[in-house]
Amino acid sequence: MPKQELPIKRALLSVTDKTGIADLARTLSEEFGVEIVSTGGTARVLEDAGIPVRPIDDLTGFPEMMEGRVKTLHPRVHGGLLARRDKAEHLSEAAEHGIGLIDLVVVNLYAFEETVARPDVAYDEAIEHIDIGGPSMLRSAAKNHAAVTVVIRPEHYAALLEEMRAGGGATTRKTRKRLALEVFEATSAYDNAIYSWLYGALCAEGLDPEESRAGAEPLPSPSSTPSPFPRDARLFLSKVQDLRYGENPHQRAAFYLRDGGGNEHTLAHATQHQGKELSYNNYLDLDAAWTAVREFSEPTVVIVKHLTPCGIASHEDLKSAYRLAFACDPISAFGGVMAFNRTVPARLIDAIYAEGQFVEALIAPGFEPAALELLAQKPNIRVLATGGLNAPGEGFDFRSVEGGMLCMDADSAEIDERFFTVASLRQPTEEELHALRFAWKACKSVKSNAIVVVQDEATVGIGAGQPNRVNAAELAVRQAGDKARGAVAASDAFMPFADSLEVLARAGVTAVIQPGGSVRDEEVLAAADAAEMAVVFTGRRHFRH
Repeated sequence: MPKQELPIKRALLSVTDKTGIADLARTLSEEFGVEIVSTGGTARVLEDAGIPVRPIDDLTGFPEMMEGRVKTLHPRVHGGLLARRDKAEHLSEAAEHGIGLIDLVVVNLYAFEETVARPDVAYDEAIEHIDIGGPSMLRSAAKNHAAVTVVIRPEHYAALLEEMRAGGGATTRKTRKRLALEVFEATSAYDNAIYSWLYGALCAEGLDPEESRAGAEPLPSPSSTPSPFPRDARLFLSKVQDLRYGENPHQRAAFYLRDGGGNEHTLAHATQHQGKELSYNNYLDLDAAWTAVREFSEPTVVIVKHLTPCGIASHEDLKSAYRLAFACDPISAFGGVMAFNRTVPARLIDAIYAEGQFVEALIAPGFEPAALELLAQKPNIRVLATGGLNAPGEGFDFRSVEGGMLCMDADSAEIDERFFTVASLRQPTEEELHALRFAWKACKSVKSNAIVVVQDEATVGIGAGQPNRVNAAELAVRQAGDKARGAVAASDAFMPFADSLEVLARAGVTAVIQPGGSVRDEEVLAAADAAEMAVVFTGRRHFRH
């Protein structure tokens, strides 16, 4: 016969998130006769609600001290949690030392991750938000889940009470195992958040976190300065949903949320107003569009198809920017996704409908109510709002390879013209320089090898993802057609030969911006001077593999 489960007689409640805690405690006390033990702020909430509460210091016989740093780290707490009910010697020792058993623990942790996500948080404040007693109680209770029920999330309170009603005040071993797993998931993520924050804090102070690893083998590094990359990059991924399929229908897929700070205003945290669930490819295309549009301070539209922009334009208003971006490549724009760096007005949606453009998804900081009303006419369009814009180039980018993971600083095309040099004989005009700035930002978001042809602040030709640069140039000018005449161009990396520049010159491009640094720069510049083209070197490349 299965073992008879014992009813819960004593519960320890200590929560940061007070949602539903008074209702839970009242039901435990009044319906099940459970003794409620509680700490600090939680105890005050329960007392104010008229619920009988036994203070933690009454249980331990020791006062809360050091501003609450020490209150539950006591044998009468952890002995009550860890004592095995099936071992007579455990129960005998508990009785000898006046340790009463604790059958239920309801604890959630100090909001450390929310605290350190604030850009103005002080170091000492972050330290005080490292929870010690909470994880300790959770781990003790979860270890002894054979007898102890542990709940970490308010959304489980109702199910807990329903199970107790069905089980004569007890829970099942199956439920306790599942709840214990949630505890270790939460505490491992919590510890990782602390580790990652402290590692970054040490780096920010110019200290080397690796010095603390006595006896550890030094890892190879091209620099003697402290690495911003932790020795152990612990990525915690929380599954949001299973997707219908991956890149192709025969591949299974899911979307995971990467835990940690800096997620505000990202695709992962965007609010979806309408449309079908995002597909695997939708996520990739939207991310490419969103990271591209954030590079621009002017009202800008980016249209992406198959992970590459097919139209980028800036203008004094989004509607005009959209028309210019769409005009770059209307064929590729069909079925693409669009990103905007301003709140989307209704007149822009009217313009999209007027073009007859089929759109998979839109992403923007927000949408005017009238714009959402118009979009509701086409409910299959996926509409996402991020609530704001992050600065480009913040944080790290992670990419997987078979059996491993790559990590690097996120790229940004932020322009520092102190490092720009005019390498050609001819100086660019003010109009050309204005267009070159835009072209340089646009080129950063195009798949390498990339050549972008630009008129004013709109792409008119994009050559992307080619194994050689001359092919990219030929694609870009072919797409631009007559619009290449008098246009400017950007190359995401240096031109290794004069051939790609000569393709642009024959099409009528008058100025080029590129990193420079090729062993054949003189050859390339000679071709530019012969064609009376202006060439600006940036000293920085923007590969996007």
